[in-house]
Amino acid sequence: MSYKISLIPGDGVGPEVTDAARSSIDALGIDIVWDVVLAGEPALKKYNSLLPVDTLNSIKKNKVALKGPITTPIGSGFRSINVALRQELDLFACVRPARYIEGTNSKHPGTDIIIVRENSEDLYAGVEFKEADEKTNGLINYINGISEKKVRLPSAISIKPISRFASERIIRFAFELAKRENRRKVSCIHKANIMKYTDGLFLQIFKEIAKGYPQIEANDVIVDNLCMQLVLRPNEFDVLVLPNLYGDIISDLCAGLIGGLGIAPGANIGETTALFEPVHGAAPKYTGKNKVNPTATILSASLMLKHIGEHKKADILEKAVASVIKKGKNVTYDLKPTRNDPGAVGTKEMAAAIVKEIKKELKNA
Repeated sequence: MSYKISLIPGDGVGPEVTDAARSSIDALGIDIVWDVVLAGEPALKKYNSLLPVDTLNSIKKNKVALKGPITTPIGSGFRSINVALRQELDLFACVRPARYIEGTNSKHPGTDIIIVRENSEDLYAGVEFKEADEKTNGLINYINGISEKKVRLPSAISIKPISRFASERIIRFAFELAKRENRRKVSCIHKANIMKYTDGLFLQIFKEIAKGYPQIEANDVIVDNLCMQLVLRPNEFDVLVLPNLYGDIISDLCAGLIGGLGIAPGANIGETTALFEPVHGAAPKYTGKNKVNPTATILSASLMLKHIGEHKKADILEKAVASVIKKGKNVTYDLKPTRNDPGAVGTKEMAAAIVKEIKKELKNA
């Protein structure tokens, strides 16, 4: 079967890790036509747009995309392209598996957690008001007139919308994922003890939906308590479903449990479209240095293969990655016992070792 898939190289180290993923997929012998489109800094230089219409149209048409990391400036500058893509394409479910691979520097062998993060609202909805702006002050005065709790003037304001629609959609998605993958438990993560109307609604809907899945254990955990429990006993958790902000933070924590962001894959899934990308950022200081770990992007590509029905090829890809990491020879610096290990290889060399293992697996299949 032939597939046409949008490929967004990204910026920073994005082109290097997407090249590694592409070479690994090509080695599997799957008939894929890559529709290469731009977003982020390369798109700005070529089209004077961070997210060109042609890029969005490509993803909408092909329904599947593989994306490298894209730089998001802190505090100022352009809006996050990652968030914009998720919102423009209604990719409401962010799925980030955190699975232990033998040979990593993980202190928690056996960790196998799937983070299911709501992608469309919460504080990441982008409803913000600038400090000292006339409209912001008007909003604050209105709030102070109807609320017992007062907001200081001047203040910057962010709105945290949590809707029944989005909560039902992501929580049902989490339970269906657990059912499909024979997972034993879904945990709702919240701060409903403090945010009784927003997180409280999320928790209420979780309890309602959980009744429809009696075969799956359901519990809820306050987010700060979860952080402690994950560090102490990560093996007690299975599938986590979270509002947007908590999901972003907890997915990085879980990446730390398995050895780092370099091996943490991600998927953003909507009703009709899916985009796959590593959890880590663009790491601009390493651009062009052939240094960063390509595993997260390669494993994101594996999630993509499963999404399009190529489960056997995805399994071969994951076995090849696991074999290279377990051997510990042709791996990047972050997978060595010390980060300045002179035996560390570069992005291209690790990708080549994975391709070699893929060919071995295919020969033995």
